[in-house]
Amino acid sequence: MPSYNGALPIALARVREAQVVLARHFAPTRLVRATSLTKARCDVHLKLESELPTGSFKVRGAVYALSVELARGAPREVVAASTGNHGAAVAYAARLLGIPATIFLPVAPNPVKLQRISDAGARIVEHGVDLAAAIDAAAEYAAREGAFFLHDASDEQIPAGTGTIGLEVIAQLPAIDTLYVPMGDTALIRGVASAATALKPAIRIVGVVAERAPAYCLSWNKRMPVSTATAETIADGLAVTRPLGANVAEICDLVDRVVTVSEEEMLSAIKVLMAHEHVTAEPAGAAATAAFLRDDPQTGTFALLVTGANIAPDVRRAAQADRQTHRT
Repeated sequence: MPSYNGALPIALARVREAQVVLARHFAPTRLVRATSLTKARCDVHLKLESELPTGSFKVRGAVYALSVELARGAPREVVAASTGNHGAAVAYAARLLGIPATIFLPVAPNPVKLQRISDAGARIVEHGVDLAAAIDAAAEYAAREGAFFLHDASDEQIPAGTGTIGLEVIAQLPAIDTLYVPMGDTALIRGVASAATALKPAIRIVGVVAERAPAYCLSWNKRMPVSTATAETIADGLAVTRPLGANVAEICDLVDRVVTVSEEEMLSAIKVLMAHEHVTAEPAGAAATAAFLRDDPQTGTFALLVTGANIAPDVRRAAQADRQTHRT
C-alpha cells in the first residue's frame, strides 16, 4: 500500500477549479462497459480519453495550465517538448486561447501526432533522438526567447487538469475498486490518483509502464529516481528516461502497484480493443488494458484508462494484419 496519509499532492479544490475551466471547452469523456473483458463477478469499464480533442487526455492539462498562465498575464509564446500528444495538446490550447506555440519533437516523430500539431497551427522543431533531447532544446529556446515553457512533467497545473479524470471516474462508476492508469511522465497518474483517492480512499491505483521504458517503475520500486539510458518502445507516450525526484515521491505516496507491459502485450491489447470493443488505441493508450489482461482478475469493479488514439500507421497496419489473419 502507498504511504498516503491525507496530504494529497494535488488538492481536490484545485482539481475542481480545473473542472470548471475545462467544462467551458469540452464535456466529460464516456466511461463504457468493456463487454469482452467483463465476467460474472468482474465488471470492467473503459474511460475513453481518446475521444477528446487531439485524440488524447493531454488537452486537459494543457488547456488548464495555459488558462492559468494567461490569467497571470499573456505569455508572448508557449513552448513544449513532446513525443507528440502533449505537443498536440499545447498547440490546440494555444490556438484556443490565442497564443503562438512552438513544439519541439524528437526527430522522426509519430506522423499522426505530427499532423495533429501541424493542424493546430503550431511551429514544429524536430531535435534529437529522444524526448530528453527535445526537452533540453525546448528549455534553452524558451529561456532565450522569453517564452513560457509548458513542461509536462514539472508544471504544477497540469496534474490538476488530469485530475478531472479521477473526478469523472468516481462519479460515473461509484462502485469502482481498481483503476489502471498508464504512466509516462506521471502528470496523469498523480492528478488522477489524487482526485480519485480524495473521493474514495479505498480505491486501488495501478500504474502501467512500458517494459522497455521502465524508469518510473524502477524509481517506484527503489523509492528514488532511477534513470535509464534509453526508452525504445512503440509506446512513445511512455518513453521516459529521466524521472523527476518530486514526481517519484508523489507516485510512491499515491500508487498501490506499478507493473510493466511488453511490446507484444500492448499490441495484443490494441487488437482486443479494436476487434471486440471497437475502440482505437495507440500503444500507450492500450497499456492499461494490457496490464489488466495480464493480471486477469476474477472479481471486482475496474476502470481502464484509454488515454490516446493516435496510433502510428505501422502499428495500425500490424494490428489490422493480425486481425485479418485470425479471420481467414
